[in-house]
Amino acid sequence: MPKPVFETNFTTLPLLHKGKVRDIYEVDASHMLVIATDRISAFDVIMPGPIPNKGALLTQVSNFWFDRFRDLIPNQVSSMTLSDLNLSNDEMEQAEGRSVVVKRLNALPIEAIVRGYLIGSGWKEYQSKQSVCGISLPADIPLAGKLPETLFTPSTKAAAGEHDENISFEQTVALVGNNIAKQVHDVSISLYENAAEYALTKGIVIADTKFEFGLDEDGTLTLIDEVLTPDSSRFWPADEYVPGQNPSSFDKQYIRDYLETLDWDKKAPGPALPDEIIKNTQAKYQEAADKLLSK
Repeated sequence: MPKPVFETNFTTLPLLHKGKVRDIYEVDASHMLVIATDRISAFDVIMPGPIPNKGALLTQVSNFWFDRFRDLIPNQVSSMTLSDLNLSNDEMEQAEGRSVVVKRLNALPIEAIVRGYLIGSGWKEYQSKQSVCGISLPADIPLAGKLPETLFTPSTKAAAGEHDENISFEQTVALVGNNIAKQVHDVSISLYENAAEYALTKGIVIADTKFEFGLDEDGTLTLIDEVLTPDSSRFWPADEYVPGQNPSSFDKQYIRDYLETLDWDKKAPGPALPDEIIKNTQAKYQEAADKLLSK
């Protein structure tokens, strides 16, 4: 396995943005290089050590979904490759297998959260209010139960170290306009349901996920960022799934569950993760990728 990449250090290209996981460099006026590092965040805090090979797995999984959905919605992936960028040997080593050259787009200021099952913060709200993000639901849905219909529950996009906030559809309209808000709503549900049906054939329940979108110069809605990865979704083993029980997972919920056992205030800096937690997390991400990408 290649050595972990916790952060990149390029001199050939100017750094545009360092996110929780991705480092983004400017290629030219129309393109960016997006590198998925091995950083991992939980509760919006970046943990201090890497999960080896995680960035490569995220890139492989996202690229699979971008390709699968290419007839449903345009995506950010460009025709350029690393070999077009004149990178140094060290930079190539940092980027290879974990990066993609994308088109520069105007990112929408929302995250499109889609929920198919009742879990996490949705379950907590449901217990007290019988709703999720203000959307009323029937009584007697169990923990991890399948929702009667797929829910679109958008949120704001917070800066690193800050927390996203749930917003209503009306607030989404105020941010992006009625036409774009409706497009985001409809395509997010369509993509999720397409993916959830496929994933079940591979032994994975996709409980929920988040999509991000941008607009090109013509105003065309375009799928960006990462897609249906263990970082952006809840993946459960289908053969172990039982409504009413807290499911095991292939995603970073495993790390969240570990962190909940600590006396930590969920503020930076994050605590160092034990070797066993790092190893098990890497194995979960690898298993998810292997299942989804299997022929």
